Amino acid sequence: MNRQPIDVLFAISDTGGGHRSAAVAISAALEQMSGASITWAIEDLLQATNVPGVRSAPGLYDQLSTRWLKLYNFSFQLTNSQSTVSFLSRIVYLTARQNLNRLLTERRPRLVVVTHPLVHRLVCAARRRRQHSFRVLTVVTDLVTLHASWSYPGVDLALTPTDEAYRLMHKRGMKPSQLQRCGFPVHPKFAAEQRDAPTARRDLGLEPDRFTVLLTAGGVGSGRLGELVQTLEQQMPDKQFLVVTGKNRALYEELRSGPRLPHTHVFGFVNNMEELMTASDVVVTKAGPGTLMEALVMRKPVIVTEAVGLQEHGNIDFVLNYELGFFCPTNERIVAAISQLEDPVRYAATVERLKHAVPRDGAIQIARVIHQQLSLQPVGGSYHPNPD
Repeated sequence: MNRQPIDVLFAISDTGGGHRSAAVAISAALEQMSGASITWAIEDLLQATNVPGVRSAPGLYDQLSTRWLKLYNFSFQLTNSQSTVSFLSRIVYLTARQNLNRLLTERRPRLVVVTHPLVHRLVCAARRRRQHSFRVLTVVTDLVTLHASWSYPGVDLALTPTDEAYRLMHKRGMKPSQLQRCGFPVHPKFAAEQRDAPTARRDLGLEPDRFTVLLTAGGVGSGRLGELVQTLEQQMPDKQFLVVTGKNRALYEELRSGPRLPHTHVFGFVNNMEELMTASDVVVTKAGPGTLMEALVMRKPVIVTEAVGLQEHGNIDFVLNYELGFFCPTNERIVAAISQLEDPVRYAATVERLKHAVPRDGAIQIARVIHQQLSLQPVGGSYHPNPD
């Protein structure tokens, strides 16, 4: 297949929803800044390898994060060194090099933007071996607890969402000239919302004056969301609950078929999370960086229920250190935290801290860097030594 060359190729893997969401957010920022003058595409590079096991990474991640979390955490620890990741990446590349080279040759990008830590070594190996001239930019999509695979000196530039991530990657060998702090790639539509909560609730057909809590557990609907909904309905029947189950169809059907209070509204995978967050007073979520940063960008206090995977543990510290919400590992503590945030004084103080905690224009910042990278001269493959 002969395809037209593109400016930007977003190299991702659909392990969870966050890596694709980051690419979509950045592409939306690019279109907002430049219209259609910059062409782009998104490719799941792990799936494109067609290597058994590797190509099934999205489905495997869904199973590990919802059913076999201990095994997931064990694999995280087992591979959490740059030497191990480099060794495994070399094996994958040698097996998949024809498929990867074919994809990159067909797409002919000027810049590859990587939003998944297991992808940039494969991209850089293909660039080095086939003398491609595209630049490689990594956008880190974890906040604090970064797997060693994120740090790779073979890329041209790496953008981190927090100071904590910047310092850790520098400590692991990335040069300051290769690092830049930007905000997290939250879709621009979140910051663009101007409605207040009652107006948004009215527009969605909800009760405008009822205290509203958004409950979510990430794109794959992991964790103990069903049990939490039942507890909150029993102990806080006067509240309005918006429950987003993501891709967890079984949980969606379970909650929809059970006896629900009239102020509980159950959604599956949604594309209007910015509207649901606007309509909410509080967001209850696991410690996944995507939903967490969306809520913080919208200046909504968060109640973090759990970390699904070791890479999310530092996100809890991030929320607590900057006093942006609560960490509540039990249903009883979640009920207590919601009650505390009902206090107008405490709620206002938390929202005020949120205004200074995270930038709202992270995707725009990243889009500006992409513009800069596209304006640079193409690189020659021989310019990039093998960092391994």
